[in-house]
Amino acid sequence: MGSAAPLSASVLLLLLLLLLLRAEQPRGAELTFELPDNAKQCFHEEVEQGVKFSLDYQVITGGHYDVDCYVEDPQGNTIYRETKKQYDSFTYRAEVKGVYQFCFSNEFSTFSHKTVYFDFQVGDEPPILPDMGNRVTALTQCPNASSTPLPPLSVPV
Repeated sequence: MGSAAPLSASVLLLLLLLLLLRAEQPRGAELTFELPDNAKQCFHEEVEQGVKFSLDYQVITGGHYDVDCYVEDPQGNTIYRETKKQYDSFTYRAEVKGVYQFCFSNEFSTFSHKTVYFDFQVGDEPPILPDMGNRVTALTQCPNASSTPLPPLSVPV
């Protein structure tokens, strides 16, 4: 009967630790969807001030593999706009807290629908390894790598 209290404390501690770990991880969504001809599809995400978010997208089928895409801040200001792109990436640090909207448009097409994939991430990704900035890696270990000049390239004419 005396071991029930320590078990409960251990479970609570584990749950708290998992909750804290989850709070530091970025959140996001990946989606592949159909975008009919002459149509627009918008998505919304709440972002805190100062938090980074990124949008990567690609048209994977349809027509000339192109869509229009734009991102608006909570005040309705357009912070990103591209037209007739097959793929692109956009990263931004939110200047204001609120709901950011990103839209894909196929309104310029009268006969071909598109299949669009996107990945929307909110938050900074933690380093792969803890304390990665202070570790010596293969790329930082090469002594005198930049001090030895490479021989000039010779290109046959």
